[in-house]
Amino acid sequence: MNIGALDLNLLLTLDVLLAELNVTRAAQRLNLSQPSVSAQLARLRSIFNDPLLLPGPRGMLPTSRAEALREPLRLALESLQRAIAPPQAFEPDKANLTWRIAATDYMSSAIMLPVIGTLRVAAPDCRVAVFGLNPPLVAQQLEKAELDLIFHTGDRAPETLHQRKLFSERYMLAGRIGHPHLHPGLTLDTFCQLEHLIVSPDGGGFSAATDSALARIGRARRVVLSVPHFLFMLEVLASSDMVAVLPERLVRRSTQLQVIEPPLDVPGFDILMMWHERMQRDPAHQWLRQQIMAAV
Repeated sequence: MNIGALDLNLLLTLDVLLAELNVTRAAQRLNLSQPSVSAQLARLRSIFNDPLLLPGPRGMLPTSRAEALREPLRLALESLQRAIAPPQAFEPDKANLTWRIAATDYMSSAIMLPVIGTLRVAAPDCRVAVFGLNPPLVAQQLEKAELDLIFHTGDRAPETLHQRKLFSERYMLAGRIGHPHLHPGLTLDTFCQLEHLIVSPDGGGFSAATDSALARIGRARRVVLSVPHFLFMLEVLASSDMVAVLPERLVRRSTQLQVIEPPLDVPGFDILMMWHERMQRDPAHQWLRQQIMAAV
């Protein structure tokens, strides 16, 4: 049979006829006239090349073909109804989902750390998988459903994605507790003479936003160590006399580091939460975004 010969109204009529086994009652349920239902039954008989319903002593009797159609048709229509029904409100305490989020280690600390406790309590059967952020690929990964959400700096953020600003970040100067030079009034000359380390996500870089700010005023600092991750940087800072200019949210709660304002203005940056259009109206995804916004 060519399924293109059918339309949804005919299938709905057949489902009701097989339930009622009576044209009059079927017409009442469908809000149609009896002649209209009879005409649809005639079309169905032609399409299926089968009488489907035969006159009986107390209504109509289904043929064997009709009996074979009854349950699969009912299940198919119920499945279609669920598919087109408006999305139900998300119930986090009953959900069993895995959210896949891409972030740098700094963003994981600044964003995921404050929200993870809330997620564990409110949605105990849901899981979170945090992936490393690969900026050139994130738009494609979101489109392919390999990721559900990413965190990204405001500069060079993919323009095709939905976005929500989480916060604006600023830079602070950090070093070990008791560092001899980290105190209010630190001069720019001393700052430039200190041994600095930086995070270079791509590996091997020795220049960052601080160096650009210094270059604009004709100055430079001593960057002696480049590392790929913030976690290693924090360990080095706590156990040496090196210093680093770091995002404030990464160090403001540290008990191992001393933090002061740097002696020059280093422009900060915005942190964005970003997602694909496919997740824009998903109730579970909307709930997750709300929890993250509340936490940060």
